[in-house]
Amino acid sequence: MTKPLIASNPDREWLSYEDPSEHRTWLFDITFLMSNWTCIYGAGCPGVASEPAPEAQLGCCTHGAYISDDSDLAHVRSQVEQLSSRVWQYKGLASELGGPLWQDDEGWWRTRVVDGACIFQNRPEHPAGAGCAFHYLAVESDSSPMSTKPEICWQAPIRREDHETVTGHIYTMVREWERRDWGGEETDVWWWCTSDAQAHVAAEAVYQHMEEELTAVCGTVIYGWLRSELDKRRSEAVPLPHPTVRRA
Repeated sequence: MTKPLIASNPDREWLSYEDPSEHRTWLFDITFLMSNWTCIYGAGCPGVASEPAPEAQLGCCTHGAYISDDSDLAHVRSQVEQLSSRVWQYKGLASELGGPLWQDDEGWWRTRVVDGACIFQNRPEHPAGAGCAFHYLAVESDSSPMSTKPEICWQAPIRREDHETVTGHIYTMVREWERRDWGGEETDVWWWCTSDAQAHVAAEAVYQHMEEELTAVCGTVIYGWLRSELDKRRSEAVPLPHPTVRRA
């Protein structure tokens, strides 16, 4: 594999590689990947609604989820068939509504929103407790939540973007979801975890504790190279702190 290129600005460092197996350049936001962000759902997460509501335990599920493509749609539908009322609070209601998924005016399939959050998000009063029904399904079947959840749900806050040039070369960015990705200044997502120091409390770096997700996003070979490179950088110097941590 070719030698990595490092690009940086006052806020972030990026690592790029030319993929030897295809016409693709990988661009990694290593400031995020080397940060100590972690999901704080169930540990004071205020949610992304219009006002902080940690007691509601809705996390980032307020607006429901977009289905990525036909493959993701087929996968989600297959997992819905596995959900029982024991792990899914709104199973009965979903049937009354014509199913838990709907298609918007732009053709995107999405999960329905019920009582202010995704229809698959159980509330605290449910016997199984608050949380994603797909997550409970994974726990019940002793499998990874990645195998049961919609694609965007297990990827977040990792975001992969593929940009193809007129020549057919692809530039793939692997970075964090930011509040601006949900609509910029007009978004009704008032809070986002990666931009709050409250969530930068993990014992390990993102690239370490999200190994499974990153491997699914970029493949075993690319992840193996990425991990080796970031391990080396951590051993040689202190990583550039995430902008959120520096501001705090």
